[in-house]
Amino acid sequence: MAASPQIASLLGRRGRLQLDDLLAALVVDNYLLADDAKHVRMGARAGRSTVELHPLVLIANAKLANQQEPGQPLGLELLTEWLASHAGLPYLKIDPMKINAAAVTQVVSLAYAKRHRILPVAASAGEMTFATCEPFDDDWAKDLAQMLRRDVNRVVASPLDINRYLQEFYGVQRSIQLAQDAKASGSDSAASILNFEQLVELGKGGEVGADDRHVVHIVDWLLQYAFEQRASDIHLEPRRDTGHMRFRIDGVMHKVFELPMPVMTAVTARIKILARMDVAEKRRPQDGRIKTRSASGREVELRISNMPTAFGEKVVMRIFDPDLVVKDFAQLGFSPAETAQWRSMVERPHGIVLVTGPTGSGKTTTLYSTLRHLATPELNVCTVEDPIEMVSPEFNQMQVHAAIDLDFAAGVRTLLRQDPDIIMVGEIRDLETAQMAVQASLTGHLVLSTLHTNDAPSAVTRLLDLGVPHYLIQSTLTGVVAQRLVRTLCAHCKQPTTQDADAWTVLTHGWSAPLPPQVFKPRGCLECRNTGFMGRTGIYEMMKLSPRLRGLISAQLDLGHFGQAALSEGMRPLRLSAADQVAAGLTTVEEILTVLPPIESHDDTDS
Repeated sequence: MAASPQIASLLGRRGRLQLDDLLAALVVDNYLLADDAKHVRMGARAGRSTVELHPLVLIANAKLANQQEPGQPLGLELLTEWLASHAGLPYLKIDPMKINAAAVTQVVSLAYAKRHRILPVAASAGEMTFATCEPFDDDWAKDLAQMLRRDVNRVVASPLDINRYLQEFYGVQRSIQLAQDAKASGSDSAASILNFEQLVELGKGGEVGADDRHVVHIVDWLLQYAFEQRASDIHLEPRRDTGHMRFRIDGVMHKVFELPMPVMTAVTARIKILARMDVAEKRRPQDGRIKTRSASGREVELRISNMPTAFGEKVVMRIFDPDLVVKDFAQLGFSPAETAQWRSMVERPHGIVLVTGPTGSGKTTTLYSTLRHLATPELNVCTVEDPIEMVSPEFNQMQVHAAIDLDFAAGVRTLLRQDPDIIMVGEIRDLETAQMAVQASLTGHLVLSTLHTNDAPSAVTRLLDLGVPHYLIQSTLTGVVAQRLVRTLCAHCKQPTTQDADAWTVLTHGWSAPLPPQVFKPRGCLECRNTGFMGRTGIYEMMKLSPRLRGLISAQLDLGHFGQAALSEGMRPLRLSAADQVAAGLTTVEEILTVLPPIESHDDTDS
């Protein structure tokens, strides 16, 4: 959008933006009605306060109708883009995960950045890039270019984002520096042990000494930042000189921050304190959990796991949102036919139902959502887990403790004395656990559990490999579901396109799935942080054991023949489930091919 001479005369004055000038320019550009502009102007004069708001924020807060796009409000991001176009500068939606805060905060002081309403967003040897919300005030850029002896580039960003990330970046960096100084001086503090279900209030040091408040601030910021970015896992990874913070978002790892190693050690100790772990023990792996709240007030559970590495303790925090377990089957990605088939497996009074797939494929979410569906006041639902992933009031949950010989098999043995109706075993890892699951099924209980196999038919061979007799598998196994998680396209920006026939053939691998007339591709927008994807959904391979399949189970099972028989009995392979999601416009072939297992022999057939 090119600025007209009239608008240029309104906005192109050197210095800070004025509300009257912006309103007049928006009226000329047909974004605002003159009466709306007058209303904003009068409201601003009547509501003067000691806090000086940027004029763009004042206009956005009025929530006026956008005359260019009827039905849409005149939002802050749209106003910022409009301003950038008239200033002749690029617009930037600040993505904090793409900014090296440690580097950019060394360039100018917080006081200087606040005074000029700027935020450094990129730094290199030859140039600096600053985000500004005052594009016509550029005297500071010339001064900085001389002082830094680097080229200074300017981009226009939302004033609220600039103010927010100024506080976050500089605040965290200051805490890191203070933590490093305190660590160098040898300060330490004691901490009390937290109750298993005690809620950790972020921002309150409580059990730590005053000298450690900067470490508290770093950890609080890290957790809230992860919640905000929709991270499923937080990784703290020590290296020789620095520690790396990384988030897993929609299944993809993103580097977030670097910490000096002394600070990383202090942050790790703080997390271990919150998770009820032994702070002094650094040679053995440990597990713990934290229950806290997000900024919106929702309770969030984190499962903590640490392990010793060459350069220190690596910590992984897996984030569990309690809302995940209240999803219905359609929200998990089940088609209506898959929902009906899954319910026919799990709504039986007895039998074993297995969910298979690699780590991180959504097995826990599927099981918890299913248990929530099954748990009624008339039923006793018990679980034995290692560790308990999410504490839920509807179940009786028991955690495995190897140190006291409470393993899965002992846990199931105990549960059988507790008059259960449904038992969930976290994972079948060995023969003893498998035997206890079989025994529970034979005595009239429904057993849900997981296995690590690539597809559904392989679960039978896995049980045989563990040593379960084939006749017991025939008698007890109800069905197996293999699953994967794939990223879903952002609903706000996905674009229609045509599907490449060769890629479709690779996905379907000879199966009779018609080429969809239209599919969608990622584009990237503000909502999805320009990745083109937001959230994940499941793809499923459901194998319900028919009388014919039961008859094929033997001690010398031919997996290829068994797999083909399962397909002929109605099992739809992962590839066809994935093809349905592509045809529905939820994901792409390229995304599917990053998570599908290698093609096995029982897939090598036409159907």
